[in-house]
Amino acid sequence: MSTQAARSIRFTHTFPQQGFRLLELPPELLELLSSDDPPTLLLKSPPPEAYQSTADSSGAREYVNLCTPTKTFRLRQVQSSNSIHLIRPSNGSIPSDNGDAELDLTETVTAIAKCGSTLELHTLEEGFSATQFLERSLKLYDWLSVDGDVQMGEGGGLGSALTLSERKRVKEEILRDVPMSVSECESAWKELCAFVHSDTTTGDNSGLTGFRPSARVKLDVWKRMVEGSVLQGIDMEKQFLVKDLWKAVLDEDGEEPFPQPLFEAVVRRLAESSGSNDAQAYDSELKWSNLDKVVSIRWVGETYLEVSAPTAASAIGRTEFINGWKDLLPESWRDQATLDALTVRDIPFPSRFVFSLVDCLMSRRALTSIRTRLQYASCMSLNARR
Repeated sequence: MSTQAARSIRFTHTFPQQGFRLLELPPELLELLSSDDPPTLLLKSPPPEAYQSTADSSGAREYVNLCTPTKTFRLRQVQSSNSIHLIRPSNGSIPSDNGDAELDLTETVTAIAKCGSTLELHTLEEGFSATQFLERSLKLYDWLSVDGDVQMGEGGGLGSALTLSERKRVKEEILRDVPMSVSECESAWKELCAFVHSDTTTGDNSGLTGFRPSARVKLDVWKRMVEGSVLQGIDMEKQFLVKDLWKAVLDEDGEEPFPQPLFEAVVRRLAESSGSNDAQAYDSELKWSNLDKVVSIRWVGETYLEVSAPTAASAIGRTEFINGWKDLLPESWRDQATLDALTVRDIPFPSRFVFSLVDCLMSRRALTSIRTRLQYASCMSLNARR
């Protein structure tokens, strides 16, 4: 029987072994990293207080998210039943002290690490959004213009004096602790009409804080915008100078009814999309704008519903709601205030009913943070008598 020379590959290992973590990439992320201009990926986790605030919820554990500029993935460790060795090939040289000259030992591999688990990327579960983190980290602004801006830098116009770089710095510090992508954080910031302003409640006028306005404050800003646009003949559906509309909402003595950054946040929330980068556009000076009619009508309706029926125990009649909604809109927009314009659709409304907004802090799982509850008017009337 003929014999054949065996080809040997030397297998060695280093000691101590190096530390490696294996990450399994989904096709879309692999394609993104293989592109000509790959983005920077971020590993983000919420601050410790976020775990404490969710300690009473099921499955509240520490976690890390991997974020692209536009999308967020949850990192999960998966144990492997087989050992996975990371090997390094030889550089082609033969050691001088090798005594086995008859063997071809130029092909050598060395195990430099051993991994017993891999990291997998998963899409986030439904309801996980940057909004819930910003709602906890941003301070609630709940002062109406009729109350005066007492708590927020009275009469000083402190918000107007803030530079764009100062606002951007504070905003970036807040978003840094949100375990979501930059795009998702920016969308949530815009959705909440969040803004940066001087906080004098701590006794330090120089303190800058991120705020989110309450529903009644947002509605108050909108009312001022509509009134000012009518008085000054500004068509908000067409392009207008933002500073002209701001001057139109000021009091007769020139006092600010609310912080200018809050006003600009509402304008940005309702403005027609320009298609530019959201982060860059939001942090730039707001000179010209025009409101998106469809977005504005829906936003006013949902905000008015949140003010009128903020909890499951409260409700507002259908006719009363529609009439109140129309009264908040410019005259030419009134006819489009219908239930079909709201975010929540395909609901079989009975002929006689009332509906309400479930407490947004308990049920906010969508960007609109709106849920409706239907009940027959007769049942509500019976409860009212009781």
